Amino acid sequence: MRKKEFDLIVNAIYYMLLTVIAIVFVFPTFWMVTTALKPTKDIFKIPPIWLPKPPHWEIFREAWYKRPFNTYLKNSLFIVTLDLIGVLFTSSLVAYSFARLRWPGRDIFFLITLCTLMLPSQVTIIPLFIIFNRLGMVNTYYPLILPSFFGGGAFNIFLLRQYYKTLPTDLDDAARIDGCSNFQIYWQILLPLMKPALAAVAIFTFMSQWNSFLIPLIYLNDERKFTLPLGLSAFRYEFEVSWNHLMAASFLTLLPCIVIFFIAQRFFIRGITLTGLKE
Repeated sequence: MRKKEFDLIVNAIYYMLLTVIAIVFVFPTFWMVTTALKPTKDIFKIPPIWLPKPPHWEIFREAWYKRPFNTYLKNSLFIVTLDLIGVLFTSSLVAYSFARLRWPGRDIFFLITLCTLMLPSQVTIIPLFIIFNRLGMVNTYYPLILPSFFGGGAFNIFLLRQYYKTLPTDLDDAARIDGCSNFQIYWQILLPLMKPALAAVAIFTFMSQWNSFLIPLIYLNDERKFTLPLGLSAFRYEFEVSWNHLMAASFLTLLPCIVIFFIAQRFFIRGITLTGLKE
């Protein structure tokens, strides 16, 4: 067998394998959409009805207006927007300090920051709740927003620090000769070059905060302040679940994540692949 034919067979097997994996990952979304288009009596039929005939598109409208999802959407957008601002600013600033500045104990503090990655988030829930409760911030958005303005998370700091390492230090030296301060170097010189890594951090943050259920559930009691994930739980009644409405609302909630990922995937992939090139 010639090398060209062998490469063709290998590529065919490779793409077939990728196609199978893609189908496995896409199938839950497909099942979500088809379930949303079925009447209740057809959801659990055996054999299953893969493509409803006719599709009931009105279920999406019913699901959205069955609960105050417009309010949930505004709340989620407000929280996610402030979280993005806090995470992008503070994590990039801390990463700049770890990557470009020399100060006593820098490497030790960076090691401590990385060690926090091994601490499960569930461990800090009770101490944080006690702190925010004593500050009178329960049933407000402060517990959902303020933590984003205190470092932005160890993983984001590590990701951005590694990207800073790929940028030549000559930029800093030239800026200092021109009279720039450390903050001006960070804000005017390096930050504009960090777009791919910042896009990756923004996508991770958006996905995490947009889909967050546990933290808002702990701190928010007023339904007028609920986020979209909390609103989805409204379709689970005491003795039944409105599955078609739940799947319709879940898909509408998932849609922004899909759109944002495909818009920013070029920056996302570049930011991930370049962060480990230089230590």
